[in-house]
Amino acid sequence: MEKPKLPSGEDSRIEALISLNILDTLPEERFDRLTRMAKISLNTPIAVVSLVDTDRQWFKSSVGLDACETHRDISFCGHAIHSDEMLIVEDASKDERFANNPLVLFEPKIRFYAGRPLKAISGERLGTFCIIDTKPRALDQDEQVLLEDLGSMAERELSIVHLAINDDLTCIPNRRGFYLLGHSNLMISIRHGFSATLVYFDLDNFKSINDQYGHTEGDKVLITFAKYLKDTLRESDVCARIGGDEFVALLGNTTKTNATDFVSRLQKKIDVCKLSAKKGYKIQFSHGIIEYNSRKHNNLKALLKNGDELMFERKKAKKYNIVNINSTKTRL
Repeated sequence: MEKPKLPSGEDSRIEALISLNILDTLPEERFDRLTRMAKISLNTPIAVVSLVDTDRQWFKSSVGLDACETHRDISFCGHAIHSDEMLIVEDASKDERFANNPLVLFEPKIRFYAGRPLKAISGERLGTFCIIDTKPRALDQDEQVLLEDLGSMAERELSIVHLAINDDLTCIPNRRGFYLLGHSNLMISIRHGFSATLVYFDLDNFKSINDQYGHTEGDKVLITFAKYLKDTLRESDVCARIGGDEFVALLGNTTKTNATDFVSRLQKKIDVCKLSAKKGYKIQFSHGIIEYNSRKHNNLKALLKNGDELMFERKKAKKYNIVNINSTKTRL
């Protein structure tokens, strides 16, 4: 048996998969409908929407299988995500990559496999739409076209999931995605007694950049800021673009002092940004830092609201050159 190797760009692939926030979610009719169609139209006992996670393949939808996941080391889909081309195995018992695979030797006793890779909007191969049979077989041209079409439909549904919670321009979560992912992170911090801190950002003079240099240049500023924001975060943190030029970061197990250090690191990265230097403007921002307080914040929206209020006070103070703003007067 040949274990599937890690494809190039594995870190970004896993990041794209996690960003969908789809792993371990409940079944959905839009995916189940496609696997049922595959089972009937391609006359196969098993059809699966499989997503390849770090150490497992997890089934978003399946017909003909009792399991909801298997280990990645024995997955056929782990091999299929190495190429954009469909992987077809006509008889796994005679294929040296799979002959001694437990899924071939034991239940479900796979003989035939055909997997059409499913790609994220950003191009990473997340898993496959695949069909499986317990008998050796081949796929004729028409059947391959049908499997390709069904896979394309499943891929489109994944894209819809992505667009629902991610900002199309900056490729980080949008407001809806932040509420979804941020809530989970905040609950983890609360459950373990960790501190959690929110940083609310608003880009300064963004309208003047759009007016003077055009909206294409403005888009570059947003993309650049989002990139540096994301690069400065830890994997356990969440960032999002929640408005036109407004961003937010939720830092788990982080105090207000630690968050101030985080902002300083972000500022240093932006200060050396070549994008603005070429154009003669600077990417600047105002921000508000709010540490979670269970007595003041009954949910993530309340924390976000306080961060927005503090950011606005600091932005106003900067505009009117008010030096000694007392941040403690905000509703912490």
